Amino acid sequence: MGRYVIRRLLQMVPVFIGTTFLIFVMVYAIGDPVAAMFGDRTPDPATAAQIRESLHLNDPLWSQYLQYMAGIFQGDFGTSFNGTPVSELMGNAFPNTIKLTLVAFVIELVVGLTLGVIAGMRRGRLADTGVLIFTLLVISIPTFVTGYVLQYFIGVKLGWAAPAVSIDVTFDELLLPGIVLAGVSLAYVSRLTRTSIAENLRADYIRTATAKGLPRRRVVTVHLLRNSLIPVVTFLGTDIGGLMAGAVVTERIFNIQGVGYQLYQGILRQNSPTVVGFVTILVVVFLAANLLVDLLYAVLDPRIRYA
Repeated sequence: MGRYVIRRLLQMVPVFIGTTFLIFVMVYAIGDPVAAMFGDRTPDPATAAQIRESLHLNDPLWSQYLQYMAGIFQGDFGTSFNGTPVSELMGNAFPNTIKLTLVAFVIELVVGLTLGVIAGMRRGRLADTGVLIFTLLVISIPTFVTGYVLQYFIGVKLGWAAPAVSIDVTFDELLLPGIVLAGVSLAYVSRLTRTSIAENLRADYIRTATAKGLPRRRVVTVHLLRNSLIPVVTFLGTDIGGLMAGAVVTERIFNIQGVGYQLYQGILRQNSPTVVGFVTILVVVFLAANLLVDLLYAVLDPRIRYA
C-alpha cells in the first residue's frame, strides 16, 4: 500500500504541472491584464509599460509560469490587481466554501444513497418509478432556477430558512444553499446506487448469503450495499472538487463570499492572479480526492490489492 501511494503521488506531479500550465496559459493569453486593471480608463503608455515590466508580463509565458510556480512553493500565490494578496482572499473564501461543500456532500450522500437503495430494492415498482421521475426532474432543471425558486418560496414566502447567508456563514444558514448545490449530484448518486443495487441483487454471493439464513438487514448492509458502493464512491470522490468549483451559481444566489464568488469576480474583472491561484488549489483538491477514492476501493472490496 505504501509503495502504491508513493507511486500515485509521483504520478500526480506531472498531472499537476500540466494542468496548471494549461490553466495559466489560457488565463494569461486571453486579454490584457494591465488594461483590465484600469477598467474603462485608458492607461498611460509609460505607466502600462512599467506595470507590465514589474509583473513580468513581457516575459514568455513559460518563464512567467516558472516564476509563478516558484512563488507557490514559497506560499506566495501572487497579488490581485486591487492590491490584496491572493492567499488572503483564499483564507477568507475557502472556509466558507468548505462549509457549504460539507453540507451539500452530507445531503448528497444521505439522501442520494437512501433513494438509490429504495429504488434498487424495488426495481420496477412504484417507489422505483417515483425516484426515477424525481431525479430526472432535478437533473433537467438548471441550478439557478432551482436556487431562485427555493430562495423565494422557502426563504422569502414561507420564512423556513434564511434567503441569504450572513457574513458569519453558519451551518444552519447553509442548509438551503446546500440543498441547491447538492441537487444534481444527489440525483446522479441515486441513479448510480439504484443501478448497482439492482445488478448485484442477482449476483451469486447474494443468493448464497440468503441461502445461509443470514438476516436480510445483514445481507443488504454488509454484502449488497458494500459491493454496490464502488461506482458511487468513484463519483462522490470526484464530485468533492466539482461541488467546490461548481458553487459559483449557488454562492451568487445566496450571497456567500466563497471560492465561486471570488472566481466569478476574478473572471469578470480579468483578475488573472486570483483566477489562476484559486483554480490551482482546486486542481490539488481534485487530485487528492482521486487518490482517496482509489484507496477506499480496497476498503470496500477486500479482493482489491495494491502492488
